[in-house]
Amino acid sequence: MEIKNLTIKGPKLIVPDVHHDARGFFIETYQEERFVQAGITEQFVQDNHSYSRAGVIRGLHFQNKPGQSKLVRVLSGEILDVIVDIRQDSETFGQWEGVTLSDKNHAMLYIPKGFAHGFCVLSETAHVVYKVSSFYDQSEEMSLYYADEELGICWPINEPTLSEKDQRAPRLKELFGNRECAQPTG
Repeated sequence: MEIKNLTIKGPKLIVPDVHHDARGFFIETYQEERFVQAGITEQFVQDNHSYSRAGVIRGLHFQNKPGQSKLVRVLSGEILDVIVDIRQDSETFGQWEGVTLSDKNHAMLYIPKGFAHGFCVLSETAHVVYKVSSFYDQSEEMSLYYADEELGICWPINEPTLSEKDQRAPRLKELFGNRECAQPTG
């Protein structure tokens, strides 16, 4: 298992070892000791599973209090998984990063508290599963508008299918005032 830092400090891309044989494959998707060594110390308390069709964007979502870390992977299909740094004291506040997760690369994305998260389905369908570090609380659920011009996220589709909630989500300035987004690094 290889655990890589992303450009934005905190999130990590986890690439498991895949053991293939005539029967198929085997991967280890969670190993507490290796995760702790890489700085991932959360105790995950809930697993979620979503199914979506091509062209769906889910997000950008986050839990306000106490916050919620996630460990995301794709069981079938392919997604562009996107995170936005919403840590107000961060040098990379307002920056986004995207990674492709699929049933072919078996990669996982660790997203710590302080990030909005969303994904776009690139395949015909996708089954996405994720562990979370705090229980779902509808009163603390927040959304950030996926196409906020200030964020400048490069989504690979022009006319996504969105939930009503995601269509009405506030922009970064509505949520955090006039805090300026950090300029992307490199």
